[in-house]
Amino acid sequence: MTRGIVLGLLIAVGALSMAGAAQAPSAGLSAAALAATKIEKVKDNLFIVTGSGVANRDAFSGGNTAVFVTDAGVVIVDTKLAGWGQVILDRVRSVTDKPITTIINTHTHGDHTGSNAFFGTSVETIVQENTKTNMGRMDAFKGDNAKFLPKRTYKDKMSIGAGKDQIDLYYFGRGHTNGDTFVVFPALRTMHMGDLFPWKDAPFLDLTNGGSGVEMPKTLDNALKGIKNVNTVIGGHQPVQQWKDLQEYQRFNTDLLAAVQAAMKAGKSVDEAAASINLTAKYAGYESTRTKAAIQAIYDELSKK
Repeated sequence: MTRGIVLGLLIAVGALSMAGAAQAPSAGLSAAALAATKIEKVKDNLFIVTGSGVANRDAFSGGNTAVFVTDAGVVIVDTKLAGWGQVILDRVRSVTDKPITTIINTHTHGDHTGSNAFFGTSVETIVQENTKTNMGRMDAFKGDNAKFLPKRTYKDKMSIGAGKDQIDLYYFGRGHTNGDTFVVFPALRTMHMGDLFPWKDAPFLDLTNGGSGVEMPKTLDNALKGIKNVNTVIGGHQPVQQWKDLQEYQRFNTDLLAAVQAAMKAGKSVDEAAASINLTAKYAGYESTRTKAAIQAIYDELSKK
């Protein structure tokens, strides 16, 4: 997949208009995407409404949505694309009739924030402070829809709830964007990290929203050192993973950055670097469809230093 296709798709979904609560529940949604968007139990009172990858646009609904059922109500993490609010609500209603009280967005992109408006202004939305700034530049949150911008932000860490219902939010630096949140459910030893770990492939680095391939390995390492007692990881667009998979992904990003820096120092073009860099032999189960796009982004970033 070329860099243009990946960037075009992900930036396009970030610009989609927000869906209103009166929208028909499945208007314009493909049967393939609806079939792929299931609710699955992760642990106890934590579920995910599954998302889909970006390779198949006909089956694309957005990222994985976490559903955390607390005594006070339901907290959801990420709301997929615009138009998917009713589907999310229907999936939630299949496991609980408690009200949705809180939305946490892991970052700004429209495949993770697209259905925020569906849930209305009475639902509290929480993001890292840079993400609120990024969301404010999106067409989907301008004009009358500015009322759906998050009212609550944090800088480095925030905790909400208590006891078995506690959620810890962490920011460890630039990576996918400059406002990516690690959402930890301590009682369940589980974390949702959105597109800081979207798939087993090279990362999508959104430089326009402050992302950084140079900082990405450090950010992931900071998280590995700073977050304790987690064994289960929910990523952006993939099945649930384990802590060891995140450790491997950090090593992958470290090796990718080193290889790109070496190629650039050797005077190789992006095309030459892409032809020479393939980490799939070292990292079993990884793909290389997004490698060239990541290399281009790192070249662009390093060229500005």
